[in-house]
Amino acid sequence: MTGARFDCLVVGGGPAGLMAAIYLARFRRSVCVVDTGASRAALIPRSHNVPGFVHGLSGSDLIARMSAQLGELAVERVEAEITALQRRDNGFQAVWNGGALEATTVILASGIVDSHPPFEQWRAAVADGLLRYCPVCDAFEVIGRRVGVVGPLGRAAGKALFLRGYSREVTLLATGQDDESATAELEEAGVDIVLAPDLRLRRRVGGLEAVFADGRTMQFDTVYPAMGAEVRSQLAVSLGAQHTGEGYLKVDDHQRTSVDGLYGIGDVVTDLHQISVAFGHAALAACTIHHSLPRRLA
Repeated sequence: MTGARFDCLVVGGGPAGLMAAIYLARFRRSVCVVDTGASRAALIPRSHNVPGFVHGLSGSDLIARMSAQLGELAVERVEAEITALQRRDNGFQAVWNGGALEATTVILASGIVDSHPPFEQWRAAVADGLLRYCPVCDAFEVIGRRVGVVGPLGRAAGKALFLRGYSREVTLLATGQDDESATAELEEAGVDIVLAPDLRLRRRVGGLEAVFADGRTMQFDTVYPAMGAEVRSQLAVSLGAQHTGEGYLKVDDHQRTSVDGLYGIGDVVTDLHQISVAFGHAALAACTIHHSLPRRLA
């Protein structure tokens, strides 16, 4: 692979990156997807927001289906973590352990990594639908259940208020009082607030249990962490791309960053973490890249 050149390098193999690669391949552009194989979307036990799948679709199944499409299109794929992205006169060079490539354009679809509460079995709990990260995606599945929201009060307030529209039993387990301005609104909406700076979680039959430092416990059917995330935008930031304080890349209405030829799509540019949003970003970026490259004649 070292020395190979492509029209576009896609960094990330989740729904956003794979959709962009599918579009570009069908535009008959040379594209390579470099990914670590650890997409956040693969953790989704079942999404009911993907159109056409009446009974839902798991994240791993969606990625497998999209990967099969890329296989049919003979798209190059490399399982690796890119350690450096550098500008070249005619584009970019990406480097990873044991390889490198050059590309005229780059799409960064590297997503985010959630911060988890103290809970060793978090991965299994996510698979079983006990620990959930996206109320916009799946609050419909917790209607009428006992719901806990874990995180600093200010950060967690929005999730708790949103979930109050689905359940009367919503408790905000505040790991810190970073911003108390939302307290009155939470109380008015009927959200219980419990200070829990040393909280940890553990499984119980049919749900999760919050364990406090003094030994007290509370039982929930589902818990939503609201503890922030690491935005994996470092490659773009290293090139001087504009970004928010949290690290989300700033892009225009065609997904272009402030670095010419570098695009951002999916969770790396927005905190509305939705598969449908990722697909839309991918289509916009791929179409813009196709029209920016020299015309391809049959």
